[in-house]
Amino acid sequence: MGKTKEKTVNLTEGSVAGGLWAFTLPLMLGQLLQQLYNVADAWVIGNYADNASFAAVSAGGSLTFLVVGFFNGISIGGGVVISRYFGAEDHQNVSKAIHTNVLFGVAASILATIVTVIFTPAILVWMQTPENVLPYSITYFRIYFAGISMIILYNIFMAIMRAVGDSVHPLYYLCISSVVNVILDLVLVAGMHMGVTGAALATVVSQGLSAILCLIRMQRIGGYMKIHLSKLRYDGPMMKRVLYQGLPAGIQNSALSIGNIVVQANINAFGEFAMSGMGAHSKIEGFVFIPIISISNALSTFVSQNLGAGEVERAKKGAFLGTVVSMGMAVVMGMGMYLLAPQLIRIFTSEPQSVEYGVVFMRTVTIFYLFLTFSHEATGILRGLGMSVIPMLGMFGFWCVGRILYVTIALRVIPDFRVICWAYPLTWICTTAIFSIVLFRTKWRAG
Repeated sequence: MGKTKEKTVNLTEGSVAGGLWAFTLPLMLGQLLQQLYNVADAWVIGNYADNASFAAVSAGGSLTFLVVGFFNGISIGGGVVISRYFGAEDHQNVSKAIHTNVLFGVAASILATIVTVIFTPAILVWMQTPENVLPYSITYFRIYFAGISMIILYNIFMAIMRAVGDSVHPLYYLCISSVVNVILDLVLVAGMHMGVTGAALATVVSQGLSAILCLIRMQRIGGYMKIHLSKLRYDGPMMKRVLYQGLPAGIQNSALSIGNIVVQANINAFGEFAMSGMGAHSKIEGFVFIPIISISNALSTFVSQNLGAGEVERAKKGAFLGTVVSMGMAVVMGMGMYLLAPQLIRIFTSEPQSVEYGVVFMRTVTIFYLFLTFSHEATGILRGLGMSVIPMLGMFGFWCVGRILYVTIALRVIPDFRVICWAYPLTWICTTAIFSIVLFRTKWRAG
């Protein structure tokens, strides 16, 4: 067991700020790398394939997150369970929780692969994907979903390692996979002119490499981190704990995706240029999510570990510090995006109409990033508190149902692209209000 402890990080001791940032920084660098290779994907496709190919890949973020986000939510919830046991130094249950997470991931991967490959064309048609873009979209997403098992398992392994305080090694592996992804993009898309097929293959192969490297690391650490085939068996009580925390997070992510898919379908109805403009904005906005998501995930682990160790005040201090810093960073980046919107959109597309759509969207949403950030950080804190159901209900109610009702009704009254843009800030404000009330009234308990 001693060997294992040396390889993990206990967030219940030492400086709150120092411990939190030492854990968060690798997460942020990992998010940065992921976003950079997403941008590299988009840049290579945008420059070495046609506009329809770029639109096909760019406009599918909500569809991929519908599936990947669900299982990522499960893995994050499982990580909260592992963090709580790790903070309490209950290594036997840490091992049980790890094996339960992996078993779920293997079973879920098989089911997800079958369902997504079969239903991808129907979903893309329902999303009102333009006819000239549809064949490219079907090709890209069928290949992507055929390899989704690697992506699901990578997220699970990464969540396990982060739950015990190791955010550094996942960063190393993400760095390696990012380099591989960019190289494959250049070879397959730019060199061999494989278009969306090459881009999809590059993504699947690089994510698979990350999953393998994470697994090798866990096996080398040994102790309660090592996965044994003989222990991959159903444990009812532990599965219940994992799903109690993870299922709300998974449903929350999927609900968010469903809302965004409906919004994207309405964007698609405005044509190829609207799709490209929105896709370009999304690539830039991904950089704003780097601190937001990294700190949110870090707060889940930090709060959970400290409550498990009985350090309630330390958990509160870390939650406050992380939220304030994240909100400050998002506001600064939002201001920069507002001022430089045309130049940023032109990185990915030179079509004047696409640029116009992208600028309109960017300048509408960026001034409300304060509310977006608080909603995500509050979600991380509530998960760490073991209250995953609250953010699930809030985001399902507003970010899914609210957005769907808004765009459906508002576009009938005012059929203008700008109406769609407001679907996001309005729902961010609503969840900020709800989560603020919940956090203010919640009594934090140890154990």
